[in-house]
Amino acid sequence: MLSYQHIYHAGNLADVQKHALLAWTLRYLTQKDKPISYIETHSGRGLYALDAAEAVRTGEAAAGIARAQREGWFDPDHPMMQVLGAMQARYGTPAYPGSPLIAANLLREQDSLHLAELHPQEHAALTTTLSPYRAKVYRQDGFELAQSLLPPTPRRGMMLIDPSYEVKADYDRLPGVIAKLHRKWNVGVIALWYPILTDARHKAMISSLKSAGYPKTICHEVTFAPAREGHRMVGSGMFILNAPFGIEDETRRLTEMFAQL
Repeated sequence: MLSYQHIYHAGNLADVQKHALLAWTLRYLTQKDKPISYIETHSGRGLYALDAAEAVRTGEAAAGIARAQREGWFDPDHPMMQVLGAMQARYGTPAYPGSPLIAANLLREQDSLHLAELHPQEHAALTTTLSPYRAKVYRQDGFELAQSLLPPTPRRGMMLIDPSYEVKADYDRLPGVIAKLHRKWNVGVIALWYPILTDARHKAMISSLKSAGYPKTICHEVTFAPAREGHRMVGSGMFILNAPFGIEDETRRLTEMFAQL
């Protein structure tokens, strides 16, 4: 689907959870002096202006990252906050980095960065945003790109799968997609983000993933009030294969933080 644009939801509470776990994982992976590959299947435009009409209209960023910064949810040395601060210093206070830009700022010169985005306008914006970095940006279906790259070089690394879920069939499709990706890249950290909606349509998907017997998995979910009346998203989840050592501390802290909202 080519109608989804993340600007309406950028910086919301789901992004806070997803990007905190992404940044933590990338910092962990880059602690070793060995190169890694980072692959993203649904990248978006990479950089968002939270004072844009679309973001202001939904109010999701105000309830998400703006509140997190105002109330000091994260220590300044948290990798997500370090990237956010650097991007706001470069582009202005309303700037919010999406996952591609977070990754680009946490990876090193020896690492590889592969980003897929099919939406033509989002792809063009992503290409511009990532031009200062050593990133390969593809206007291609993200799952097709991932299959073509695996196993990547370098072989260590991470993949983020973050589809829009505009098509309900995505929930049924994803367990099979992840099974194929894991067979080709059994050492890769594969992270799937998913929304928690009022109809709980994610449950069958997560049940299937949990029963697949993948190594070192972690499933982290947080819940929150809907951003506005009638909004169906009431939580956010991350299912991670080959989860890095120590990530439980970060998920536990996030759980406690969201429980206080």
